[in-house]
Amino acid sequence: MSKHHGDVHEQKDTAGCSADIARKSHHSDRMKANLISRLNRIEGQIRGIKGLIEKDTYCDDVLNQIAAVQSALNGVGKLLLEGHMRSCVVERIQAGELEVVDELLVTVRKLMK
Repeated sequence: MSKHHGDVHEQKDTAGCSADIARKSHHSDRMKANLISRLNRIEGQIRGIKGLIEKDTYCDDVLNQIAAVQSALNGVGKLLLEGHMRSCVVERIQAGELEVVDELLVTVRKLMK
């Protein structure tokens, strides 16, 4: 019986590790469009930074563009975090999956680095 319990726990851990495959987000079409639009702009900013470096642009100007991209990425992260907390986290807590709090704390720590 102990071995079976261990197997169940192991399967649960494996499912948790592949959460990005097993779990899906459920953003509204409006939110998804907003996120994609922001990411497209960021992608353009990154290409612009590469171009600045290729043209030997003054370092301070490049660094300012990098700061702008980081700020834009933080904005995307904040939107995703808010949506995640209001939907996925609440639903999982209501389902008794309290480990989602630890998962969320790890994610927030990564975002705040």
